[in-house]
Amino acid sequence: MALPKFSLGHVVATPGALETLNDAGITPLDLLGRHARGDWGDMTQEDLQANEQAIQEGSRIFSTYELPGGEKIWIITESDRSSTCLLLPEEY
Repeated sequence: MALPKFSLGHVVATPGALETLNDAGITPLDLLGRHARGDWGDMTQEDLQANEQAIQEGSRIFSTYELPGGEKIWIITESDRSSTCLLLPEEY
């Protein structure tokens, strides 16, 4: 298993994201692990490159994961790496 590429800081999640993940049978830790290891999910090549650059430059890191039912979960790690949030796109 690959090591984390950056610190997640304080992890929080919206109630909507937690409910959606629970309904899909996916734990938040599953997606947080992917995010921290650099598996950014369902993103364009440009966005994938932006995340790699963000790790080096200290910018915000963003992942999006499509769940089996078609719902999406976003994970955003702040530029100072103080916090990471799991949320639904409509909660942004």
